Amino acid sequence: MNKQNLVLALILSTVSVGAIAVSSDSSEKEAKSIAWFTANVREARAQNKLCFDNPNLQASANCKNALHALKIIYVGVGN
Repeated sequence: MNKQNLVLALILSTVSVGAIAVSSDSSEKEAKSIAWFTANVREARAQNKLCFDNPNLQASANCKNALHALKIIYVGVGN
């Protein structure tokens, strides 16, 4: 009976670690591209405000891409 419990615990921990790895990786996969934010200026502004108000989000891909898109829109590509 102890071997069965040990095997079950090992399987559950492996599945849990795998689920955590997949869920933490999915946030980066769902990030909008710079091109998307350039085409959706309102969403880029809203994302930029959200990032400005929450310093913990500033390193995320969405924050970086929204800011980059806004720079392209308002400053230009070559400036």
